[in-house]
Amino acid sequence: MLVIGNGRLVTRDIANPFYEDGAVAMDGGRILELGSTQMIRGKYTDADFIDAKGGVIMPAFINTHEHIYSAMARGLSIKGYNPKGFLDILDGQWWTIDRKLTLEQTYWSAMDTLIQGIRCGVTTVFDHHASFGHITGSLFRIADAAKELGVRACLCYEVSDRDGMDKAKESVDENAEFIKYALADDSDMIAAMMGMHAQFTISDQTFAYAASRKPDEVGYHIHVAEGIEDLHDCLKKHGKRIVDRLMDCGVLGEKTLLGHCIYINPHEMDLIKETDTMVVHNPESNMGNACGCPPTMELVHRGILTGLGTDGYTHDMIESYKVANILHKHHLCDANAAWGEVPEMLFENNAKIANRYFKAPLGVLKEGAAADVIVADYDPPTSLSADNINSHILFGMSGHDVVTTVANGKVLMKDREVLVADVEEVMAKCRESSAELWKSING
Repeated sequence: MLVIGNGRLVTRDIANPFYEDGAVAMDGGRILELGSTQMIRGKYTDADFIDAKGGVIMPAFINTHEHIYSAMARGLSIKGYNPKGFLDILDGQWWTIDRKLTLEQTYWSAMDTLIQGIRCGVTTVFDHHASFGHITGSLFRIADAAKELGVRACLCYEVSDRDGMDKAKESVDENAEFIKYALADDSDMIAAMMGMHAQFTISDQTFAYAASRKPDEVGYHIHVAEGIEDLHDCLKKHGKRIVDRLMDCGVLGEKTLLGHCIYINPHEMDLIKETDTMVVHNPESNMGNACGCPPTMELVHRGILTGLGTDGYTHDMIESYKVANILHKHHLCDANAAWGEVPEMLFENNAKIANRYFKAPLGVLKEGAAADVIVADYDPPTSLSADNINSHILFGMSGHDVVTTVANGKVLMKDREVLVADVEEVMAKCRESSAELWKSING
């Protein structure tokens, strides 16, 4: 049993949103009770106690679109790489990396990414993986890392025809085998989807094969209209817009997650809404790739379940919150834009997305919810309450203010020390693996 207390407790529960000096008691992966520190400590006298030291206690973060396979790109310079557009970025950098990744490099990429997430208070990750150098078993190696570190992970493999039909089929099969494994797992810590790259690299034949191997319990995780080239390809080859093609291929639905959705129109938004399909926005990645700004504010206003992800650009959800807030103000030339929409995406919608795959209520601290709790070392110079906590997070915090991370009732990090791995050893292994990868790329 564990109690975290002596802090400003932000619950995200409308019924009891805030305690000035609050504590949360948890056991068996679920929250037992919340209240004043004095009351909770007095009631649960035998529990281990973590002192928040006046910091902010709140629900852990959820990242609804991550790319673990990109971990070893940091600092990499690829010979001859000089991209002129988004397709050059994909082929020249990301596809070059994933074509060389081994199973062990995938594993160490996962260890690095998930540890960095823990350090930023992220305990639930939806990852979209690619390692065309070694497909079979790759999702299972990522799951190994997630289990070792104690984080929730919803995984999928990026199906694509770009390296031939044999590898496309192998990718579908990897998804199918991992989905079968995840559905049989009763820990509520592992989930799976049918991953797809983007429609411009996927034939009708591959869509049909993926559908034949996907059980009804799960949906798809696919990039949609991330670049204008994707839209042009769909119009030229299929005579229809991207979301229409996905509708015709049976991809849309309440368990499906569409990444990006930059070049979609109102008709396509209607289809997404009518099918209760989910969307995830990745602001830094879109800006870094010069792909454009999606109509995210309109998606939220239409009631489309839209979350916030990092696309591997960062592992800090607060950083993505800050960037999305500025991006949409700038894009719309409206200083009032994004104040409410982005925190809704991060704190409400990410939890709703995650709870389409995980059973325990996430993103909230209340009785019966998942014991996913973080403590941020934040001492505000102004008053803090449930009414203004989002502004405090936006303007006063970063992910690296997180000092304690708990997932499923297990302490993963305390006082900035990661407890579930020898980080020094992991980073040494990552550097060794990345050196091998870089050598395989550049010769």
